[in-house]
Amino acid sequence: MTPILLDTDPGIDDAMAIFYAMADPAVELVGMTTVFGNVYTKDGTRNALALAEMAGQAIPVAEGAQVPLVQPPNKPSDFVHGAHGLGEATVPDPKASGDPRPAHQFIADTLAERPGEIVLVAVGPLTNLALALQHHPEITKTVKHVVVMGGAVRTAGNVTKHAEANIWNDPHAADAVFAADWPVTLVGLDVTETIRCTPEDFAPMRETSPKCGALMNEAAAFYFGFHIQQHGVNACFLHDPAAVIAALEPSLFDTDAVPLSVICEGEEIGNTVEGMATDRRAVNVCIAADIDAVKTRFLRHLRSGVLP
Repeated sequence: MTPILLDTDPGIDDAMAIFYAMADPAVELVGMTTVFGNVYTKDGTRNALALAEMAGQAIPVAEGAQVPLVQPPNKPSDFVHGAHGLGEATVPDPKASGDPRPAHQFIADTLAERPGEIVLVAVGPLTNLALALQHHPEITKTVKHVVVMGGAVRTAGNVTKHAEANIWNDPHAADAVFAADWPVTLVGLDVTETIRCTPEDFAPMRETSPKCGALMNEAAAFYFGFHIQQHGVNACFLHDPAAVIAALEPSLFDTDAVPLSVICEGEEIGNTVEGMATDRRAVNVCIAADIDAVKTRFLRHLRSGVLP
């Protein structure tokens, strides 16, 4: 099993990634930390706790940053994920409370308990990781690997022509993460927009997992609507699940190792630029994926009936 600590802003594709991580027996989900982005942080914490309880799993959840490091916060993308992050689906209020530690402390403590074992997978803005680097620089030595869903290195962005949403929401944090001396893989729009699922792909989840599968279908319906309006396709991109799968099976992705920087002001704010800061440790940037294999793995586990 691969122990994963998931840093997330639970919108719809985050929920897909969370359920996938709980359904794949190759994953040990050791905890989740929440951040602003798709939703306000408090909504994200509620969603993370509620999804874990719905899946019947006791996963510690630590609330993290509510605003970016430097810039003013952008408004959550409710037109993509709905007012509270799960489209028009509703989940019961969670019974459990979050871990009392701030996310950056939770990250540092969790990595220190199992040095060199845990993969840190970040599928939202990178503020919690940047704060962890500031307060606990030793995490570059205690983490096994960092996998980031974000960026548009050799393709267009999805909030501007230059920028992908997670990086755009806190470019200063992202730049700090790419500048740090630790192993990073970037799973960005270069690959995630090529991995797509349809309503027909999701439908069988209702039969095998009546609770979680029904929620996933209901939430995904809102997401499909956005993709139809924005991209003209009745399918959704598997952004965040792809990052979890990359942490488990990196051989399914082709990468180029290049130093990365993020533009933090001006018209191109949020742009992930390769080769500009040549003194940085190279990031493994995913440039292609085995689309069928990634999609098949995702669907196989979410249709397996492991989740209730």
